[in-house]
Amino acid sequence: MNLDLDQFNDIDFENIGSWPKLVKVVFAAFLSICVIGASYYLFIADSIDIMEAEQAKEIQLREDFENKYRLAANLKLYREQLVVMEAQFAELLKMLPSENEMPGLLDDLTFVATDSGLRINSLDWDAEIERDFYIEFPIKMAVEGDYHEIGHMVSGVAKLPRIVSLHDFVIKRNETGGLSMDILAKTYRFKEGAELPPANQGAK
Repeated sequence: MNLDLDQFNDIDFENIGSWPKLVKVVFAAFLSICVIGASYYLFIADSIDIMEAEQAKEIQLREDFENKYRLAANLKLYREQLVVMEAQFAELLKMLPSENEMPGLLDDLTFVATDSGLRINSLDWDAEIERDFYIEFPIKMAVEGDYHEIGHMVSGVAKLPRIVSLHDFVIKRNETGGLSMDILAKTYRFKEGAELPPANQGAK
């Protein structure tokens, strides 16, 4: 085969049959590369993208299946736990004061504070706050005493038969050398007809 590169000069595209053999081979190779490249981008590349998407979908489906299988395998345990949780929730609801018991909470807090040796400067209801499925009832308290008496009161509130939580402690030294404390007590009441957040849907 003549490797003279001058054969590529003055190529007549209207008379391909007269081209030198080397030129025909190079042109055929170039044309083949173009056809293969075009075929790849027009057909194979899209097929590869589709295949990769299907593979990713398969992985996700397998993970979903494994998660659902684990749920199904533990369904009995989840249902037993749900029964226990519902019983515990029912007990907690019983610890929330009813509407008729709300005024008595002030008496309970007054008794706990005075029984602890504290002097009550103020004890008043604050504006109620509505939450998603319960109502929050804040009670502002201001008392005076010493560390031991304050600790005794906190312990006494925790032992009340109804749920009362204590928040926002502000303790200062007063003019007599004792301590003054501002505190926010909160109790709660479940809203009638309210639905709890769907935390246990997976166990149904």
